[in-house]
Amino acid sequence: MAKLVAEGHVARVLSAADGAAVVASEPRIANSWRRCLMDHKLDPARRGPPLTLTQSELKHCVEPVNDLIRTATPDLEDLYRVVREAGYCVNLADTNATILVSRLPEGEAAAILRQWKVYTGSRFSESVEGTNGLGTALAEQRPILVHRDEHFREQWSMFSCAVAPLFDHAGQLAGAVNITSCRADLDRTAHQMALAVAAQTVRRIEEAIFRSYYRHAWIAALPGHEGNHVHLIAFDDDQRVLGANRVARREFNMSDTQIDAGTPLSQFIRLDMDAARRSDAPQLLRRSNGSDLGRARISTPQPRASTTSQPHRREKASDLRFDALARLAGADPKLQRSVKRLMLVANEDIPVLLRGETGSGKDVFARAIHAASHRTRGDYIALNCAAMPESLIDAELFGYEAGAFTGARRDGSKGLIAQASGGTLFLDEIGDMPLALQTRLLRVLENREVWPLGALKPVQVDIRLVSATHRDLDAMVADGGFRADLYYRIRGLQVELPALRERADKAAVIAQVAADEAPNAHVAPGAWQMLLMHPFPGNMRQLRHVLRLAACTAENGLITEADLDLPPSGAEAAAELMPVADFEAAERNVIIDVLRMSGGNVTNAARALKISRATLYRKIKALKIETMPH
Repeated sequence: MAKLVAEGHVARVLSAADGAAVVASEPRIANSWRRCLMDHKLDPARRGPPLTLTQSELKHCVEPVNDLIRTATPDLEDLYRVVREAGYCVNLADTNATILVSRLPEGEAAAILRQWKVYTGSRFSESVEGTNGLGTALAEQRPILVHRDEHFREQWSMFSCAVAPLFDHAGQLAGAVNITSCRADLDRTAHQMALAVAAQTVRRIEEAIFRSYYRHAWIAALPGHEGNHVHLIAFDDDQRVLGANRVARREFNMSDTQIDAGTPLSQFIRLDMDAARRSDAPQLLRRSNGSDLGRARISTPQPRASTTSQPHRREKASDLRFDALARLAGADPKLQRSVKRLMLVANEDIPVLLRGETGSGKDVFARAIHAASHRTRGDYIALNCAAMPESLIDAELFGYEAGAFTGARRDGSKGLIAQASGGTLFLDEIGDMPLALQTRLLRVLENREVWPLGALKPVQVDIRLVSATHRDLDAMVADGGFRADLYYRIRGLQVELPALRERADKAAVIAQVAADEAPNAHVAPGAWQMLLMHPFPGNMRQLRHVLRLAACTAENGLITEADLDLPPSGAEAAAELMPVADFEAAERNVIIDVLRMSGGNVTNAARALKISRATLYRKIKALKIETMPH
């Protein structure tokens, strides 16, 4: 019986290819099925779990959106309290449909969700899993309910998913909130209420994101007409527009160019600033043409940390999009200069070449570059050219049609370059790419199109290329091991990532990694000296592994020399010992920086440092941080 049901579902989905599918409750479902069949070349009968990231991969995905997660968590918890008794799980996903936060219900429902890997780390992009709540809502950037057999793959037909996409302060796609149920006794109409609740939660999160980002500006909050969305406009003391949320941009036809230029607020609305300064009572606003807009609240700016009073101005270096890049730069002057250049070209179609030793964090930097650009709404696709057999790189990069070669999937493969269209393609260790494939990649970059193996026509692509290597490509070009024309195509902006031993802020980096990997442990003076002396040929990757292992073996939370798995190195004997006081200074600086970023909120700072509040209070006292930094 189950086989007949599965075959019936597959036949129904396949009928979407010629327009014969009937999905009366939601026409968008049939459109998504056609995308999955014709664009993504997926098989509705395929079974198997979704791609689930490792803890290390998940951490890389979480780092660029930590601020989003922190802002969204209170509303996600409220949502979970509302829907958990009905058997729903609550998820927050990024723009790649990777679940970053997951709260599961209790009982049998949780067991089923775990069995099917509907939890943190799993990825549900439409291009891989077919029609599903998260993937389709993100692909269309609209709320959607995907109910049971409306899923593309038959194996997901036990679930109902209500999902609303989430947009940031600038109206850019930032992720999605999903609530999923496996209850068979609830029909589609019942789940529509769940979709309304999810959408309401998203509206609250979006308002919190906007108010947090523009907390030092005036904010006008106007009642909306689009599903109770509030229209938010931020402006400075000179009444020049600093930002507007998505619905306000649509309502007043605001463009990025107008906002970036600081267009006068009077071009969109009229308000009485004297009244706003005197009282926070709602006031009647009018459009620029004099028509009524209704009553709105005007929020006053929060005071800045600096004692000097300056009008609020948009400073791109402080943009939340760049937080991950700024954290990676740390206090190393050379890296800070490189990151500043990356910020300036974040939204430009300029390829980036990262050069650094193994383990220096090239993939983490590439993800931060993707997160800092407008392409964050697209996919981040990574391929390690050195880790894949030469015979497979061609098929993985360019894709292939059904039957293109022996062993090919019967529905073909889209290829990584096509999957990255609209987003970022990261080619790690590009210096190890075979010469024949270098020629094909060059053609892709020149023509912006891909010819899958066995295809009769090309596929247009729009990608931002980030490449990385530990090799000296200049020398390889001179020796004929790398094509010169490709080298100059990928080397739009070259960024040198220093080895850990070369970083000017090595002590602070070690202290920060220790806070990440061993949050409940303390590094003994002797162990600290060993860490500072060691050259770390494996760089950041080696440092993280060493401290992660040390945290597991440390007795009573004290990491000693015996806990550090550091191979002997001749360089250690010549290394200059750094006083223990320098570790305390580095740790103190890290805590002060995090407290400052958290606005002096110890709870938020402890969460960012991944330690308990009690531990943080002890460190504040021990390091004599007497007042909260401002």
